[in-house]
Amino acid sequence: MSENSVNPETMADALKSVHQVKVGDVVKGEVLAIEDKQLTVGIENSGVEGVVPLKELSTQPIDDIHNEAKVGDELDLVVISTIGKDKENGQYLLSKRRLEAQKVWADIQKEYEAGHTVMAPVTQVVKGGLVVNAGVRGFVPASMVADHFVEDLSQYKGQELEFKIIEIDPAENRLILSHRAVLEASKAEARKEIFNKLSVGDVIEGKVARLTNFGAFVDLGGVDGLVHVSEISFDHVNKPSDVLKAGQEVTVKVLNLDPEKNRISLSIKAALPEPWTNIEDKAAAGSVLEGKVRRLTSFGAFVEVFPGVEGLVHISQISHEHIATPADVLKEGQDVKVKVLSVDPDAHRLALSIKALTEAPEGASEENNQPRRNNNERSNNRGGRGRRGEGSNNHTKIPAEYQQEDNGFSLGDILGDALKDANKN
Repeated sequence: MSENSVNPETMADALKSVHQVKVGDVVKGEVLAIEDKQLTVGIENSGVEGVVPLKELSTQPIDDIHNEAKVGDELDLVVISTIGKDKENGQYLLSKRRLEAQKVWADIQKEYEAGHTVMAPVTQVVKGGLVVNAGVRGFVPASMVADHFVEDLSQYKGQELEFKIIEIDPAENRLILSHRAVLEASKAEARKEIFNKLSVGDVIEGKVARLTNFGAFVDLGGVDGLVHVSEISFDHVNKPSDVLKAGQEVTVKVLNLDPEKNRISLSIKAALPEPWTNIEDKAAAGSVLEGKVRRLTSFGAFVEVFPGVEGLVHISQISHEHIATPADVLKEGQDVKVKVLSVDPDAHRLALSIKALTEAPEGASEENNQPRRNNNERSNNRGGRGRRGEGSNNHTKIPAEYQQEDNGFSLGDILGDALKDANKN
């Protein structure tokens, strides 16, 4: 046999080894050339070439095509279409990305069936939710991002989060994920643990998670408890955001636990020292303090001298001159200086005076400082108790803590001439 002759058996074997390439086939391709936007590959055992566009190289973003392959590399590819009409010498459009995606979909399907979660970075914030890269494109509806309303979703861009698979349909490239479900499951477990170890009265550390108009939610370690605005401070608080900020560490006391409703009521002020502690040192009799008028009544003004500590300035202690009502000379929110007449720590009572800090005008008398009742009030009380609803119901109601006679002024001082009239009648 001459050197130029061809062995029939060798030719037959070669022809058998060449197979026809069809769309959908998974093939091996050897990288023959690398351009900026594509690879040229030789399809194994086919005698034909194909191209892999840059976007079909990977499920991940590509900065430089040369980092993905080099000449001589063998790649697993899937045939996605033909290029041109010359079947003998025609080229094929190939994809490495779609082959990877098929494997990713298969893996995600297994995780879904097993009830597992997946980790994925947030790549985009779009109208209605988040787009994530789970190897394939996944979508998180806005309602499934968190366990509370989030106004600005842009804070999640770039974050890698854990998701529960809600819906999967590889044929439609549809993957719906939920981060909220992961948070709720985690909190349910943490809540169970928290409720088992917490008791009413416990004082614990927490972190302000978020603020609302009615209070602050404090994270106790995966579970939030509510500090109502009235429980933030002994001082008056208009808005929680005036005194607290998200992320702030706080000490709280457990007021109530309701496992059935998953509610924990907390207090910041209850974990603080009691405001009346050592009040006899802070507000000793004879001392002068600065305060703010908090409430006005017919019999006097309540002045806050320390957060959570109010004292009574009886109407007879407001001015050297006679006044009909405290509102004639004072208003709520007004800053005043007061002198402590007496202090009773056990009864949480302070007797205060404004007029003691001012000089009495010439000719002023104590009698002018007592509240007087008009003739109609006097006539209504004549004849004893009278009909039901008359008589005693016309007396000014005094808070219980001030209905004693050792507070720097007597009960008669509080009631003024009203008590004298009652005795006459």
